[in-house]
Amino acid sequence: MRPPVPDDTAEFRALLERLSDKATADYYNPYTTFDWPKAIPTDDFWMSPELLTVHGTETMQTLTSEQLNRLSRWESVHFYSLNVHGIRELLIEVMRRIHTPGFETPSEFFHHFIGEENDHMWFFATFCLKYADKIYPDKKLKLPETPRDSAIENFLVFVRVLVFEQIVDHYNVRLAADERLHTTIRLHHQDESRHIAFGRRLVRLLWDRLLAAGIDERTRRETSAYVGRYITTSMESFYNPAVYRDAGLADGYALRQRLLAHPARQAAHARVLRKTTDFLTRIGVLDAGY
Repeated sequence: MRPPVPDDTAEFRALLERLSDKATADYYNPYTTFDWPKAIPTDDFWMSPELLTVHGTETMQTLTSEQLNRLSRWESVHFYSLNVHGIRELLIEVMRRIHTPGFETPSEFFHHFIGEENDHMWFFATFCLKYADKIYPDKKLKLPETPRDSAIENFLVFVRVLVFEQIVDHYNVRLAADERLHTTIRLHHQDESRHIAFGRRLVRLLWDRLLAAGIDERTRRETSAYVGRYITTSMESFYNPAVYRDAGLADGYALRQRLLAHPARQAAHARVLRKTTDFLTRIGVLDAGY
């Protein structure tokens, strides 16, 4: 028999208290903390070569050092642009739920989450505007909306938040450790580990609520399929023809299609997503072998 949904257990409340205390202790003012240089050299990498969308493909072998540097610059700006759009979406959804029925227990931590993510969005937007004079528009494929039970919609919102956080964290950790990059690019937000710990716990909680409520098999499979499509479109959003155009690469749309179909890129996606898909498979959201 499945144990009770632990939304008000001492364990869950203790986790939230620890995360809130850590957020308070680690608080910093981003508007006074960061020392923005006037410029970042354009003849250096702005994105780790191993994280570029061409890595592992024949296309990368054909690019000159200058072309790789240019591509890394615009893929870095695009990555930060994706962060701006992703954070804006998750902030809107969390704000809709803070201090509402069903979210009484986590709402205190939501305040920390909202404040920290807003700071991140400001940082990413400032980077884009200061060093590239633009934020790439949000071109991510929007999945079709269908009427859903509010409990399922709540679950899907926080799955999307978790997927976003874990993908971004994968990149941030590697960028922070890459000494080839300028120090401004290597800034890593320690807040993310708290957000991921919270997100995993909340996603598990909301999933258990759905199971306890007796979600039928058809709805479970539809929910799982939506999560799978969202994960796929999240990775595909990294491949932007406008980035390839800015980097001086020809026929960005055709290049995007070739890269997305390349086995090396599919393997790279699996590495980025491993922690996310392993977790979602373990709790039963995704089927084994996703």
